[in-house]
Amino acid sequence: MNKYHHESGASLLEMMAVILIIAITATISMPLLQEKIAAREIDSIARRFIAHAHFARQQALHLGESVRLAPRLDGQWDSGWTLTSGCMGKKIRTDCIAKVWFSQEETPPIFFKGAGKHFIDPHTGKASLLFNAAGAAKTAQGGFVANRLILGHKRVPSLERQLILGSGGRWRICDPSQDAKHCH
Repeated sequence: MNKYHHESGASLLEMMAVILIIAITATISMPLLQEKIAAREIDSIARRFIAHAHFARQQALHLGESVRLAPRLDGQWDSGWTLTSGCMGKKIRTDCIAKVWFSQEETPPIFFKGAGKHFIDPHTGKASLLFNAAGAAKTAQGGFVANRLILGHKRVPSLERQLILGSGGRWRICDPSQDAKHCH
């Protein structure tokens, strides 16, 4: 009788082949996964910004006074943004108190391309959106605002989202890689 019996199982060569296939699959799919994660991050910030802009407009309508959506620090939207109301009239009021509703902290790796220079009031030189008591986005001199902010992502430089404010006060998010003709 044979003392050795044959056991079934995988040889070392077969196990190495399986590990090699898994490694190749992971290497191929990792950039796609990172791009999907980056797209979700940038879409999340875009939706949050627009939700805050809608809130600012609704507060202006509700309170009957101007509400400002402005960069948190030094005119840079990348530092986050705040919504404030009160004390924004042309005459000085001693009874008003500025209120801060939201403050969006820094959003790395998301950044505003061109530092969000598109929403700079040409009369004051300040970056912000001012919603008047009627809910319209206006400049300090009363002109309508219709423009865009462009979001980018540091890990995926080709990724971009445009937050577009139309003259009627309606916002939309545009992905130039999928809808280039409607983003311009």
